[in-house]
Amino acid sequence: MFAVVRTGGKQYRVAAGDKIVVDTIEGDAGTSITLGDVLLAGEGSELHPVDGLTVAAEIIAHARGEKVIVFKKRRRHNYRRRNGHRQNHTILKIVSVGAQA
Repeated sequence: MFAVVRTGGKQYRVAAGDKIVVDTIEGDAGTSITLGDVLLAGEGSELHPVDGLTVAAEIIAHARGEKVIVFKKRRRHNYRRRNGHRQNHTILKIVSVGAQA
């Protein structure tokens, strides 16, 4: 069974046993959480109602993404700006899909 869940403003298609990388979620490693914002659920080509459907997940770790370099330059104006950014994220393991709340 699969589900499409929304967390951090993004949508993820998940199934039991999947590992996904999402925006930072509060909690320590090993903590169980539930993702309640289920948009779609189904098995194969048939869809199931999502009323009260939740997805159980476990926090594996908190990590930081790769550094993204932002470089701005304007020709012939001696203007150069260099900035870097690393996004924090959480790695989740999906334990079960379809637990009723």
